Amino acid sequence: MTSDRGPVPSMIGIPSKQLNDPLRTSRPGENDPYGVDLVSQTLSAVGFLTDATICIGCKACEVACKQWNQLPADSQASNFAMTGFSYDNTVDLGASTWRHVAFVERPSRDGIAWLMLSDVCKHCVHAGCLDACPTGAIIRTEFGSVVIQDDICNGCGYCVPACPFGVPQLSHSDGGSHKCTLCYDRLRGGLAPACATACPTGSIRFGAVEELRGAGRERVATLKAQGLDDARFYGDDEMGGSGGIGGLNAMFVLNGPPDAFNLPARPRLPRLNIAPSAAATLVAAAGYCLAAAFSFRRHR
Repeated sequence: MTSDRGPVPSMIGIPSKQLNDPLRTSRPGENDPYGVDLVSQTLSAVGFLTDATICIGCKACEVACKQWNQLPADSQASNFAMTGFSYDNTVDLGASTWRHVAFVERPSRDGIAWLMLSDVCKHCVHAGCLDACPTGAIIRTEFGSVVIQDDICNGCGYCVPACPFGVPQLSHSDGGSHKCTLCYDRLRGGLAPACATACPTGSIRFGAVEELRGAGRERVATLKAQGLDDARFYGDDEMGGSGGIGGLNAMFVLNGPPDAFNLPARPRLPRLNIAPSAAATLVAAAGYCLAAAFSFRRHR
């Protein structure tokens, strides 16, 4: 199937056979007819840098993501369903919402201040969803992105609690787990992800992770110099990459605390809680046994 923007994926997500094809390279000097520069096909990790300070909440990224990936609307019952959460009618990331623009209302000296941020899968350096998948449906691609292969996913849902950001979700229509693919099909064709090309303000930047990390830190330094004390960089080892995650390939420049944008302040892989929880359970069990033994001896 094709559209006026080129080939359209035949299914939500990426089939495994597409991931095994030889990597294509773009021809030098070739450009997207819609003005999008072709992606340099290298093995270095690529990702996003999303700047909340220049996001205007237009949701062009949400629309572009849904259009390119042929994702259904968020409300099947009504095209005008209201949630009551300000203008945030998609509420959160989900199986059919791979980009989500959050509208955060916060009290300010002038009344109400709006914080806006386009959230997306973080494509973690050490991805909990990839570790938890029992079928091998979740893999890391040559671009450093984490992708779910639809024809291998059995819908077990183990990836859902394994993600500290709550990104992968099970679909009510096909039972499989779905999330952002970093537009893997576009990357293989030499194009940048649809959301980044649709952003009118440049809030969503796409490129090599190392370059974006440097740009993010520089942007935060500039904002702080301009008096924005709440500015912070979320996504590297210093902030947003702790707890065994090892950094994020989708990073954010924030103008508020992470929890205001529904981001964990210090994300941690859930599997790292297994050993401490087991130890706490054993200690509690030993305590109950000692208490029971003491009580039994008192009643003898």
